[in-house]
Amino acid sequence: MGKTIIQKIFENHSSQKAVVGNIIDIEIDARVARDFGGANVVKNLEENRLGVDDVSKTFFTFDTNPGGCSQKYAANQHICRLFARKHDIKIYDVDQGIGTHIAIEDGLVTPGGTLISTDSHANILGAVGAFGQGMGDKDIAHAWAHGKIWFKVPPTIKIELKGKPSDSASPKDVVLSMLEKLGANGLLGYAAEMYGEYVDSLSLDGRITIASMATEMAGIVLLFPPNDDVLDFYRDCVGVDVQPVYADDDADYEKTIEIDISNLRPKIARPGHPEDVINVDDAGDVRVDSGIIASCTNGRFEDMQVAAEILKDRKIAPGRVLKIVPATNRIWEECLQEGLIDIFKKAGALIGAAGCAGCAAGQIGQTGEDEVEISTGNRNFTGKQGPGNVYLASPATVAASLVSGKITSSDNIDKKPVPVAIPRKQTYEAQQRKPSQDQKPIEVKGRAWVIDKDNIDTDMIFHNRYLHITDIEEMGQYTFDNLEGYKDFAQKAKPKDIVVAGKNFGCGSSRQQAVDCFKSLGISVIIAESFGAIYERNAINNAMPIIICEGITKKIDDKDILSVNFKTGEIIDETKEITLKAKPFSPSQLEIYQRGGLLMKTD
Repeated sequence: MGKTIIQKIFENHSSQKAVVGNIIDIEIDARVARDFGGANVVKNLEENRLGVDDVSKTFFTFDTNPGGCSQKYAANQHICRLFARKHDIKIYDVDQGIGTHIAIEDGLVTPGGTLISTDSHANILGAVGAFGQGMGDKDIAHAWAHGKIWFKVPPTIKIELKGKPSDSASPKDVVLSMLEKLGANGLLGYAAEMYGEYVDSLSLDGRITIASMATEMAGIVLLFPPNDDVLDFYRDCVGVDVQPVYADDDADYEKTIEIDISNLRPKIARPGHPEDVINVDDAGDVRVDSGIIASCTNGRFEDMQVAAEILKDRKIAPGRVLKIVPATNRIWEECLQEGLIDIFKKAGALIGAAGCAGCAAGQIGQTGEDEVEISTGNRNFTGKQGPGNVYLASPATVAASLVSGKITSSDNIDKKPVPVAIPRKQTYEAQQRKPSQDQKPIEVKGRAWVIDKDNIDTDMIFHNRYLHITDIEEMGQYTFDNLEGYKDFAQKAKPKDIVVAGKNFGCGSSRQQAVDCFKSLGISVIIAESFGAIYERNAINNAMPIIICEGITKKIDDKDILSVNFKTGEIIDETKEITLKAKPFSPSQLEIYQRGGLLMKTD
């Protein structure tokens, strides 16, 4: 039986065979820490007296907060700069843009290579047929110190796109259609390979757009077999001839999924859920307050060109604001040279410095209460960009909607824009709670908090406005304060309590704090039907007990008393007097747990 792309990449970077389901060590070609996660990486290295394996493969990228407009963000950047000076590590500083895009532009990773970052969209590298994954700060620190990190070899799904979309549809509309069909956890635990006539025709920019949203489908990575456009880019722009990796003709796929995109019309995702996708034509009369064309999904030059074509000789509707942020400084300069910046300015748009924009609280793109924003980003989780309501769409749809003043497609722009309401102001409050002490028992007992919800994302667990916090003792008070119905969880939870949730718990960003906040409160174990891939790693690496038990939210009740055995996977509901069987700790998970975390030294 032949091998998939990810199996070949893994075996090219490991001394072990890439057998699906096995855990193997992978050598990492590019090891990246961003500005908010970088300070924690430094902290982990220095507290554990670890060095840097290979500075030529080690990088900082300051992309989430290029302006350093938060004092704590600025302080974290300075911590990283001092560490970089000490170890001669290259920094792509605040003037350079999004780290994953820089990795492609500067050839830090080429087709068939490997990259990890504190960016949950590091799997963008799948666009060039490379492997990328977002990770928590402990994983990154380990890779910086040792040059490699463990991975579970994932099964691969083959995705075939059938037909061609309408002329008004873009790669963003195609990936939103994929989300609509596959859902928020449709690729959970899988790598995927993309095929079809449309895929073959895609430019590098279009591939980046689709690859960047693998995370929103809970996938490990969407891998595109490199076409001539990708190979030409590396030869002409990067100056290297690459040897891409392709799957064998008889590669073993878990399954094949066909998605018909014939005559696809522009799509839009409704607020709160990237997978809640409908046709733009069916959105109704939704007035917008603001728009943003940016992010690792749609900050490429082709995206800027599409927006400029619509905005040329037009004005943004009165009372609205359109923010435009090219992904990298190179793209920004190309926009300037080609006259796109002039078009944007004359239309009334705000142009930001290259970077992540709305996805990070430190840059432009945030919303006020009840504000309606239409964004080209990849996420619109509740509260992620402020308390407003965020729709996801293509650059063409965003530009057209800001001209019309309401959601509309680029082939249906209103001649007269509609008026808009004024948003109200929102303030946030949180109370402090003293965390409990860490313990490492094999069996625990506690009161269950049954949260019968799927796809609880990391912004619901630990919102990005608290990402500057590095002290675990401060984190517990903010747990679930962005999850409706559980905003008082931190005040009511007691040490040894057990959290029980549905599928894909912890999807979204790679933040370690979404794990550490539970440790801060003394939660003894989190039981879920499945976990987001990055979240699962972060919990295991930081010795936070997690257990997978299918269907558990329908079998027990809130406040039941549970006993959980990590070795056997046995869950006893002492209230109901029933026993459930869960997946026990793997040997690797148990070993990391017992020694107190991935970076803890054994005696």
